[in-house]
Amino acid sequence: MKTLAFASRNAKELQRDVLTSIFGIAFPIVLLVLLSVINSSIPKEAHMTLFEIKNLTGGISAFGLVFLSLFSALLVSKDRCTAFIIRLYASPLKPSGYILGYTVPLIPMALLQTLVTCLFALIFGLSFSANILLAAVVSIVPAFLYISIGLLCGTAFSDKMVGIICGAVLTNLSAWLSNIWFDISLVGGAFQKIAEFLPFIHCVNALRAALEGNYSQIIPELLWVFGYAAVIFACAVLLFNRRMKQDK
Repeated sequence: MKTLAFASRNAKELQRDVLTSIFGIAFPIVLLVLLSVINSSIPKEAHMTLFEIKNLTGGISAFGLVFLSLFSALLVSKDRCTAFIIRLYASPLKPSGYILGYTVPLIPMALLQTLVTCLFALIFGLSFSANILLAAVVSIVPAFLYISIGLLCGTAFSDKMVGIICGAVLTNLSAWLSNIWFDISLVGGAFQKIAEFLPFIHCVNALRAALEGNYSQIIPELLWVFGYAAVIFACAVLLFNRRMKQDK
């Protein structure tokens, strides 16, 4: 109950920052529209498709979740930079409770973001099916990964630093190493091996598999993502515990 009460407070903080929430949901839609327009502008005589709608929707949905890192990082880092965090330490919550309290409010945002992106893709030819709901459920694991990254960065760095790390660095890593814009196998070599080792490409593969109905591929991809997420989440809890002891 204490964790839920803290999560409720964080949900209200997110609701106050309306522009950030709107941007998080709108940005994937803008990308989807832009790339779909580019794709439709290719002459039929060329007999080529740059962005097949199912692949594009899965990729954009996964990429949009990266902004959850920034949201979670800013929540934690801003609390750390104010006297509010000192008052929190006086509560009976454990470090895991604090971290869960920051995590829970962002999960509905991830579900909404994925659903809105997929539903908007119907305009550009995505077939309506139950796989859209499945994709929303699958997105919880990639969302957990990005939220965990944000929690770790928010605990470790200031609010100015997390804007750089979670805003610029992580966004670029996720964009270039996730197989969204081009087939990484065409590059090959060390670049492909690094991309396949990191979790970003597996986030995209899981959402694409869900939308395409390739159910057997979903779990293996999600296990890879969840492994990263669990380790990073545990590191965030441990670091938060250490910060608590230092600040008391």
